[in-house]
Amino acid sequence: MAVKIKDVTDYLESIAPRSYQESYDNAGLITGDPTWVVQGILVTLDCIESVVDEAIAKRCNLIVAHHPIVFRGLKKLNGNGYVERTVIKAIKNDIAIYAIHTNLDNVHTGVNRKICEKIGLKNLRILSPKKETLTKLVTFIPTENAENVLAALHHAGAGEIGNYKNCSFRLNGTGTFMPTDKANPHIGEANKQEYVEEVRAEVIFPSYLEAKILKALRQSHPYEEVAYYLTPLLNENQEVGSGMIGELETPIEPLAFLTGLKSSMDLQVIRHTKISGGQIKKVAVCGGSGSFMLPHALQSGADILVTADFKYHEFFDADNRIIIADIGHYESEVFTKELLQDVLMKKFSTFAIIFSETATNPISYL
Repeated sequence: MAVKIKDVTDYLESIAPRSYQESYDNAGLITGDPTWVVQGILVTLDCIESVVDEAIAKRCNLIVAHHPIVFRGLKKLNGNGYVERTVIKAIKNDIAIYAIHTNLDNVHTGVNRKICEKIGLKNLRILSPKKETLTKLVTFIPTENAENVLAALHHAGAGEIGNYKNCSFRLNGTGTFMPTDKANPHIGEANKQEYVEEVRAEVIFPSYLEAKILKALRQSHPYEEVAYYLTPLLNENQEVGSGMIGELETPIEPLAFLTGLKSSMDLQVIRHTKISGGQIKKVAVCGGSGSFMLPHALQSGADILVTADFKYHEFFDADNRIIIADIGHYESEVFTKELLQDVLMKKFSTFAIIFSETATNPISYL
């Protein structure tokens, strides 16, 4: 069966939902038709003209990029600037461009985990978890149907908390109702008060799954009218957020850590603050522009923050309490190509998934 672009993008969004992208971002399908049959996928960090040329040469009609080529709205498409030229070339050659950006940054299996793995960190957790991404469902089920309904809810994605799944809270009670003449009740008779032994069931799920969860509830529940209510939660979601923190198996001297970092991340240079304090044990990371994560890294007790795009005056904010290691934006995220290729190859095998060979780093070093 032919795989369509929508099949690929739906799969990617099951791993990194677009609802997790930041407000300024533009993740998603930027050019192309979701109904096109996929001929090949080119995976890249950035999508620029030369990457589109590579896709054409390698017969790939879908480019999966980390960075969106379009961040702001385009008012004209006349080839003025590299963004417009890239979009025009993709459209003229029937190339779809899909971006999976801050939503991939913000999931616990995404960009920051890849950096942690390259560095060799253990005991990983999100550095700044997001709030208001979870919802609680409460529903009432006849006792004899509770297991089936909860199984359907769990299958739809409810009740997963960290490394635990099929989580729920259940409380036994009595439900009361009176069917009207127009009702078609599963239990009871019209105009007769009914008393049914029921289970009050509560489950938590990621808010973006709401439609799927409610569909599973209605399809599995025996009642004609399903009683339920949803409550948005303010809780932090430990699976979603910015940055990541982990630990080295063995503490190491700062200079030795920086030397190893340069090797493991294939760096030409590291901009860093004064080496101060003791050994490096706890390491905070944030792919891309991560200066906003400094307060979180300090609060977490990290010995060093590995990220990119620190401005001159921002380095002073370390205040000898932490080491800042700015390794470069491209350098911190280039291995995202490996992550995306690995993810796609696990699911799709009927067409080529090619690692882009185009160097897109706009910065050069002497």
